[in-house]
Amino acid sequence: MSDEDWMGRALELADRAAGEGEVPVGAVVVRGGVELGAGWNRPVGSCDPSAHAEIEALRAAARAAGNYRLPEAELFVTLEPCAMCAGAIVQARVARVVFAAADPRAGAFGSAFDLRAVPGLNHRPECSAGVRAEEASERLLAFFRERRRLAGTGASVG
Repeated sequence: MSDEDWMGRALELADRAAGEGEVPVGAVVVRGGVELGAGWNRPVGSCDPSAHAEIEALRAAARAAGNYRLPEAELFVTLEPCAMCAGAIVQARVARVVFAAADPRAGAFGSAFDLRAVPGLNHRPECSAGVRAEEASERLLAFFRERRRLAGTGASVG
């Protein structure tokens, strides 16, 4: 499958997050053309601040591989990883990260800052940005537009 196809899978997972009232971010870990793990944002529902899509996907992939290190793996995610997720990606030794939408406020692979530029790191994943970015961005914009609308009506937004 192509990068666009794998990002399509991540977008499906982002839709699952949105359906659960979470910020619509999805992630999938692939190695050798095979899905090792998938995840979607779940911090609100799981009461876990670390339950970002990337962390969920890395956890599932590590369980499937029987190893917390994921050499030669690729991670496809609909939003640029934050510092926490970027750190986990480095620790897991993921070879390549492909993200859709950039995150200028918190993106740790080039937007807000680039974790890979920190001296002393012993692993720096390759990164590709912008794959199906418009689709991912529209999901995020629609989600937050709806949250603002509900907040304006006094409805609970989670």
